[in-house]
Amino acid sequence: MSSIAETKPVEFDLPSSSAPASSCSTSLAWAKVPEQPSAAERADLKKEIKALLKARDAVLVAHYYVDAELQDLAEETGGCVSDSLEMARFGRESTHKNLVVAGVRFMGETSKILNPEKRVFMPDLEATCSLDLGCPAEEFAAFCDQHPDRTVVVYANTSAAVKARADWMVTSSIALDIVGHLHARGEKILWAPDRHLGQYIQRQTGADMILWQGSCLVHDEFKYEELKLLKEKHPGAMVLVHPESPAEVVAMADVVGSTTQLIKATQTSGVHEFIVATDNGILHKMRQAAPGKVLIEAPTAGNSATCKSCAHCPWMAMNGLRNLRDVLRDGFDSGVGEVLVDADLGRQAYRCIDRMLDFAKTHGISGPRGQNSVSDAHRGIGPA
Repeated sequence: MSSIAETKPVEFDLPSSSAPASSCSTSLAWAKVPEQPSAAERADLKKEIKALLKARDAVLVAHYYVDAELQDLAEETGGCVSDSLEMARFGRESTHKNLVVAGVRFMGETSKILNPEKRVFMPDLEATCSLDLGCPAEEFAAFCDQHPDRTVVVYANTSAAVKARADWMVTSSIALDIVGHLHARGEKILWAPDRHLGQYIQRQTGADMILWQGSCLVHDEFKYEELKLLKEKHPGAMVLVHPESPAEVVAMADVVGSTTQLIKATQTSGVHEFIVATDNGILHKMRQAAPGKVLIEAPTAGNSATCKSCAHCPWMAMNGLRNLRDVLRDGFDSGVGEVLVDADLGRQAYRCIDRMLDFAKTHGISGPRGQNSVSDAHRGIGPA
């Protein structure tokens, strides 16, 4: 029997409808705080989940920001641990009839858009994303209408309705390639929703870009002053930063890149210590990829910090063993936890995703950068 989860308020940036390109306000959402089962209950839950996956002809695909036990469970049962795009591509290639996505809402939607013939479920449909929340579809459409001459490029962390309005969808591992390509063709860009990632791409490519002013509540909390002090304590450490972070934090990085590139840095560098500025859920995969390396979380606390997230997405944390078991046991009959995307909307949103996939294939980017195939990506390393 599932207990009632505690809820907590979560702040996120929401651009002003009157001036979405230049200003933002702070809004509140909420996230559930799942109660952690005991060790004995965890063992029973895992056994039950494995049996239910088999009985339901379902495969578990998990983002590597979710709980480490869910990541391991996905791999132990023939699923995958990766980013939202590779999760969806894995689901499309899978022979299983049903998909269970452990992540946040836009990931489930992307899986459904790419796999409309399959049933897609999530442990908790209320698990959302500050970037998604901060880019409401109607306001975004109005923003696009104000700039009809621009090519609309959106990050994966957006709703199906926002993707339906876009020309291109990108992940962080391919964003520079696609925007650079569009810039070379003389196209001007309307970018959404993450302003920090947009600014990074703009600096790197020189593209003419106007930016929606959203942010990831995890990466936005990394602080320059505290990171500088931490680096002084660990002068030999390599600083790894995801480009969703503020510009002054990115400027301190030895490696800036997608989660694939950050993981590969821990594997290939001769450095022993790493300061990691991304969601701390990635540390589980980094420890597996580079055993023996010292991984230090970049600070989100200190004099200049509020620690809204403390380096972990509160909505990713809503995925747990109990609600995963519940959706497998009950959701297939009741429909609770099933991801539904309107068919017409899904077809419209598919276009920008398919355009990215075609670009990746044409330019030899079949999986995350540094890997030779999509099957390699399914081993657990992919772009954020």
